[in-house]
Amino acid sequence: MASSISAWTPRDVIRWGIIGCGDVTEVKSGPGFQKSTGSKLVAVMRRNATRAEDYARRHGVPKWYSDADALINDPEVDAVYIATPPGSHLEYALRVAAAGKPCHVEKPMARNTAECDAMVAAFAKAQLPLFVAYYRRAQPRFLQVKSLIDEGALGQVTHIGYTFTDPRHAAQAGAENASRFPGPPMRSGALPWRLDAENAGGGFFLDIGSHTLDLLDFFFGALDNVSGHAANFASPYAVEDTLAMSFRTPAGIPGTASWDFAGIVRQTEDFFQFTGTKGRLTFSTFGNDPLLLDTGDGFVQQFPFAPPPHVAQPLIQTVVDDLRGAGKCPSTGVTARRTTRVMDAVLDSYYGGRQDAFWKRPDKWPGRKKA
Repeated sequence: MASSISAWTPRDVIRWGIIGCGDVTEVKSGPGFQKSTGSKLVAVMRRNATRAEDYARRHGVPKWYSDADALINDPEVDAVYIATPPGSHLEYALRVAAAGKPCHVEKPMARNTAECDAMVAAFAKAQLPLFVAYYRRAQPRFLQVKSLIDEGALGQVTHIGYTFTDPRHAAQAGAENASRFPGPPMRSGALPWRLDAENAGGGFFLDIGSHTLDLLDFFFGALDNVSGHAANFASPYAVEDTLAMSFRTPAGIPGTASWDFAGIVRQTEDFFQFTGTKGRLTFSTFGNDPLLLDTGDGFVQQFPFAPPPHVAQPLIQTVVDDLRGAGKCPSTGVTARRTTRVMDAVLDSYYGGRQDAFWKRPDKWPGRKKA
């Protein structure tokens, strides 16, 4: 399959450089660039030179940098993976596009739709591919979900529902509770970058909810008629901790979803329910529980899946294949921009608009909890 991007010439091996070789790259994604067929990780960058050198040494990477431009312009780097917080995605992506190289960006793609639009436009102008790390699109577990839907195992889908509840706001949720959460815990006295709007674009919803919304886009297409509300009921930070939304799919299927990062529950609630005329499918975004298909005949079919050792590797392989002219990646700047658009619609009233640099005016956020 030939590449559709005219400024990029497919080659046998893609040599990668990583900007931001932090925790997310240790197991989840970094090894995927080393273990995927036709891929090599040749350089890493981190502003802390000592940590960049340590990462390169531990992972057997030939080069390390403390300057992003040095990595981007390295002639031995063919493509760049941006693994920094979303607040710097636009800046780095524009530099990669200007250097004439393809780019793979961590999710969420950016802080708002306006930044996504600027990224998509830059790579379109440069005629270069832009990918985004919504890695669940390539995992066998979620490919099975899509197959069941597309093959009619549920009949006509009549409703889509999703619920996530977990008290991630609690400052006392220390390392001992880390296994309950899909991301790093909030420690007393610290404000993780995921709760800093300038770095993250919002709260945990941007980091966690984006996975779920991207899966809905993958399963059903671009969501439409999106409306929602956000609030902060119990958290010591300025961004939202509770959200609810409604939507329709392109086929008109109604759906609802909610995220509660402040509600006390004994065990994290994280489940989809897709209901149709012939069956109901239940599964989670973050768990490793089997998919459950109930067709109403007294028998519930289970579809178990073991998680990949490096959860992002299946998607990375599709990115590499796309760049080699041997396949197509299902997660691009265009698809990821749609997920950011949905999040902006849900959060718009909380922040008093999302198209400007809203992170610079936190005192004017209408939804912010009053002291």
